[in-house]
Amino acid sequence: MTDSPPSPVYCLTVDDREENLLALEVVLRREGLELIKARSGPEALEALLQHDVALALIDVQMPIMDGFELAELMRGTERTKRVPIIFLTAGTEDHQRRFRGYEAGAVDFLHKPIESDILKSKAEVFFELFRQRQEVARQRDELKVLLHENSRLLEQSRKQSETLQNSDRRKNEFLATLAHELRNPLAPILSAVEVIRLSELSKEEEIEVYDIVKRQVQHMVRLIDDLLDISRISRDKIQLRREIFQLGDVVKNAVETSTPLIAEANHQLSVKQPSAPIEIFGDAVRISQVIANLLNNAAKYTPDGGRIELSVALQEGLVAISVKDNGIGIPPELLSEVFEMFNQVDKHLDLSKGGLGIGLTLVKRLVEMHGGKIDVISAGEGEGSEFIVRLPISKSQDRHQQPSSSTNAV
Repeated sequence: MTDSPPSPVYCLTVDDREENLLALEVVLRREGLELIKARSGPEALEALLQHDVALALIDVQMPIMDGFELAELMRGTERTKRVPIIFLTAGTEDHQRRFRGYEAGAVDFLHKPIESDILKSKAEVFFELFRQRQEVARQRDELKVLLHENSRLLEQSRKQSETLQNSDRRKNEFLATLAHELRNPLAPILSAVEVIRLSELSKEEEIEVYDIVKRQVQHMVRLIDDLLDISRISRDKIQLRREIFQLGDVVKNAVETSTPLIAEANHQLSVKQPSAPIEIFGDAVRISQVIANLLNNAAKYTPDGGRIELSVALQEGLVAISVKDNGIGIPPELLSEVFEMFNQVDKHLDLSKGGLGIGLTLVKRLVEMHGGKIDVISAGEGEGSEFIVRLPISKSQDRHQQPSSSTNAV
């Protein structure tokens, strides 16, 4: 921390005679000391409201309010009750008056004419005590700031540690899932190869065995493609092949890609699109991948026999693609994490249904690369979920929304 100039030390002098105030100023004048002169008790009280004083030198005999009355008022106020008071008096030595002065809270009692050296040395004691209190207060404030900063850094470190631990945990879970997913197709492939080697198969049996091998190999290819895509996107190596295409054709391709998984779970899929064609400038293959991944995700997290709705609508220069299901839903605390790498809502379900849990990460990255945005809505567990992709449409596209038609894909 940078050193700031020391704060001035204030001393209050109270006397109804100007010459006495000037005399005190001459005696006490020093660097770093500011004298506050008051000619009456009320004026002194007003000055005390504006400044924290190290010492008050108060004349006893004053009109309107004498020094004792002023001292009693000071002792009755929280702000001024600890201000040291030295009474100055021109009166004769009077034990009763001295007792009253100490009773009013005085720390000393000096008689006029004041010996300058005595007043100076006594005042300096209180000035030094005040400076020490200021320094202690400054150090206390600095310590509070340091403690607050340390607490902030500790909390930041704790959060970073938790983030790293969660990231490591998710990566470990991802690697375990990857190993499981890559190993699973190998067993039926090896079994099929063994059947072919040891058995004489009929034509129908050969076709069935080859279909098994083909499905498992395609599954492994999809896993590897997903891994390669994530790697490319993370390193900004993926490139979009942009062209103007009809969104309806892409939706059709995506639905066809997801139909086997949707049909296997006996889901009912409805598709709604505007009757007029919608043109997009982008990578048709990647947009098809986005829609297919969202459909696969809905099928995966919806119990068998559920409903999935795919709808397309024009919205003020954008096209909104919505995939809605009545599946298991997403807990509110996970809504902000569903697109994070290696993050999965239900890991046991992922193992049973297949997949690496990186489909939504791919979706978000691809949508953003097209200048779009994706949002997720879910009322909570068991309430289903909806993913909405918004993409810019081609400049030549008619922006007026046309009546929509609904078709059941599955």
